Amino acid sequence: MERIRGRAASGGIAFGRLVFFQREEETVKKHRVVNPQIELERYEYAKKMALEEIDGLYNREIEHIGKDHADIFLIHKMLVEDEDFVEMIQDIILNESCNADYAVHLAANQMASLLGRIEDDYMRARTLDIKDVSRRLIRHIQNKSEQSMKFNKRTILCSMDIEPSETTRLDKSCVKAICTCYGTVNSHSSILSRSMNIPSVVSLGKALTEEYNGCEAVVDGYSGILYVEPDEETIRRMIKKREEEGRKHELLKRLRGRRNVTLDGIEIGVYANISGLMDMKYVEENDAGGIGLLRSEFLYLQNDDYPDEELQFYTYRRVLEKINGKRVIVRTLDLGVDKNPDFYDVGEQQNPAMGMRSIRICFERPDVFKTQLRALYRASVYGNLAILFPMIVDPDEIRKIKTITKEVCNELDSEGIPYSHSVEHGIMIETPASVMLSDELAREVDFFNVGTNDLEQYTLAVDRHDPRLEKYCRPDHIAILRMIKIAADSAHRYGKWIGVCGEIGGELSLTEAFLAMGIDMLSVSPTNILPLRRKIRSLDLSDKTAALKRHGVLRDIDIDEVDKNSSENRLKKHS
Repeated sequence: MERIRGRAASGGIAFGRLVFFQREEETVKKHRVVNPQIELERYEYAKKMALEEIDGLYNREIEHIGKDHADIFLIHKMLVEDEDFVEMIQDIILNESCNADYAVHLAANQMASLLGRIEDDYMRARTLDIKDVSRRLIRHIQNKSEQSMKFNKRTILCSMDIEPSETTRLDKSCVKAICTCYGTVNSHSSILSRSMNIPSVVSLGKALTEEYNGCEAVVDGYSGILYVEPDEETIRRMIKKREEEGRKHELLKRLRGRRNVTLDGIEIGVYANISGLMDMKYVEENDAGGIGLLRSEFLYLQNDDYPDEELQFYTYRRVLEKINGKRVIVRTLDLGVDKNPDFYDVGEQQNPAMGMRSIRICFERPDVFKTQLRALYRASVYGNLAILFPMIVDPDEIRKIKTITKEVCNELDSEGIPYSHSVEHGIMIETPASVMLSDELAREVDFFNVGTNDLEQYTLAVDRHDPRLEKYCRPDHIAILRMIKIAADSAHRYGKWIGVCGEIGGELSLTEAFLAMGIDMLSVSPTNILPLRRKIRSLDLSDKTAALKRHGVLRDIDIDEVDKNSSENRLKKHS
């Protein structure tokens, strides 16, 4: 038996036979053309045919998987029509006097390479969409038919990767699971496999080879493991796990609509982190208490220029309306480091993580900042909006934000545009400076939201982008937990609330520590919501001190006693 570990992309246990899907080889060679205008016409024809095809896919999938999931193909349509992408293809054809299919191939590779360097998983996962779209365009330029996706019963489909349009064409009665060498859990293919209830494991790497073609296998889509030629014990264990997970899923569904209260009566909000409108379906499915982090930079990274006020207003309004009055926390644009759109040049930076990023860009470009604030305030009348400002290290920065916000509100008043006067303002606690000054910062804002990813980086002196240092980047490090406790104490001292929206918010081993600290809200990826709620309802926090000591947040020795002894020792030394 071989055991290959990847990443769990869609839950479920599946038994079947491994079948390796070989995509038909895409032959694209560059050659000079006498008349580039003819190539432009070939490209325009392919573009027209691709858009018609995508429209058909969208209309078909609305019936099969619902509108929210079918919206994936609206994104594909946007990619085909993207001005930057179209202009790039046209320029390559004209400037290099080359064939249209090569121009599409080259432009798609350049766009995919750009997105692949972005740290945000959601944006990085869009590279597969670009490849899907470019393959569709090239197929029409070369006048080829679509490859068949028909498979025998009990197929566990294996591939280097699988594209969204390929996923939707799979017959669920035949394809029992999907396993890929590459891919991410945030790709549209993974989203579709979840909506189609097909177990899926991605990032299995080079261990998944064609030599296993035809082998019996079991896919554990919960743990992200592929068992090749499983033994009897593994088969029994997987059957039992499938039954247990089925019972667990039914139990979790019963939590919908219930309060997140511990056995001793402590209640905490459980919210969702999202990166765009596509994630709203999962927010609703998992009954999130609200949105604890909407990463607004997705609007900037998906466009070829700064998104205008109307586009932003429309997006924020849709999110607020969909969530039906629950709190929505929108983080203002958090560009910089690895999230640098082409239209914003930050210049050369030796250390981007400590350079021009986040709120600093907003201060450098107040016009861009005010456009976003105007859109947010205009949308605020459609729901319960809170605005979150990243990378704050000084109270003066908050006061500067308040001045800019007041200017925006005065403008809206003079234009007769309505907005809510009860919008909450909060800041990200993600640097040691914000922790050490949390006492002063708490006086200036309505809430804190702890961003543990950057807090780890700056506190532990670890470059999160260096894979060699991954073992040193520990979210459960005692220093990180104690910093969160300091920030929580500061917030509560001034009657403010505090949430945790970093990745460790979903670590069930730390849920007890967060509740004992007094954290008021945990914001996690939508799929982590129901397990987190179940964990909360199983805890007894009647002895918070003991819980904090278990996690190292408090020490066993009494701090006041240490201070007293230290003072007495100093007196003895100097007497």
